[in-house]
Amino acid sequence: MGGNSMPQELLGCDFCKFVNYEDSDDFYLYEMGTNKCEPLYSYEHLVKNRIIIHFVLNGKGILRLNGKQYDVGPHQIFLIPQDTRTFYQADAEEPWEYIWFHIGGPKIPLILKEAGLTPSHPVYTPVACADKIEALAKDILDNYTRQYYCVGTLYKICDYMIENSKAKQEDDYDSSLLYVKNVISYIQLKYSEHVKIENIAISLGLNRSYLTRLFKEATGYSLQEYLLTYRMKMAIKLLSENKLSVAEIAEAVGYTDTFTFSKAFKRHFHQSPSSCKGIDYSIATGMLGIARANILSPKS
Repeated sequence: MGGNSMPQELLGCDFCKFVNYEDSDDFYLYEMGTNKCEPLYSYEHLVKNRIIIHFVLNGKGILRLNGKQYDVGPHQIFLIPQDTRTFYQADAEEPWEYIWFHIGGPKIPLILKEAGLTPSHPVYTPVACADKIEALAKDILDNYTRQYYCVGTLYKICDYMIENSKAKQEDDYDSSLLYVKNVISYIQLKYSEHVKIENIAISLGLNRSYLTRLFKEATGYSLQEYLLTYRMKMAIKLLSENKLSVAEIAEAVGYTDTFTFSKAFKRHFHQSPSSCKGIDYSIATGMLGIARANILSPKS
């Protein structure tokens, strides 16, 4: 908000300071201020060689950027990219009040992108810590004469933004689903071996209890239940083919002895393995009610 050649009173600013802090190698702070806007107060400009971020304290307004219009409200942050013509306007009934910073530097676009704040997504909504982010922004204004304090606090704001952004939450969710898919792939590849849940967790670099909870939330199965279910699915398939003995099938699906396998099979299907030899697989899946033996996919 605001241009260097314009008197402060023409900017509609309640507070404005030009600081030009450029000693950092990758993060510059040029200008800062606050504005408690009048109803329908608007501004349109093309910013060169810097980015502007606005922290909306209260009230609301609109942002027009790259042919799109965005509604912006309390505790949100909106971006004015460099070299981009932008228009923004305060609401008629609840005009906004915001803190703004002119910033720059080679790493700024990447830092803001990590928080999900880009020219194509110019409005940031914190999922937590909005009050803390705003308090830090106000702290910079209160200490505007301290270059390294201001730049350091801006780094802190960016850290909070990254850790508490919707983009971060979505990335975490995607990562969680990837872990679950990797577990399923691991079990389907190694079910015939002596699989331990601890080994699965280690292979993914995760804590066992965390992985167990993650998998249960995504699939409705515990890891042990899924491993058992998949082994039973493969066992009934091999039994229907009627090419191997029960002992060979037990070994093929990861059991070291026939008795343990037969006991697990009977508990799962309420029939013994030998009674299912040669049974048609498609009939067996329906007749024995083994819907839980179907290969699972994580909940979307």
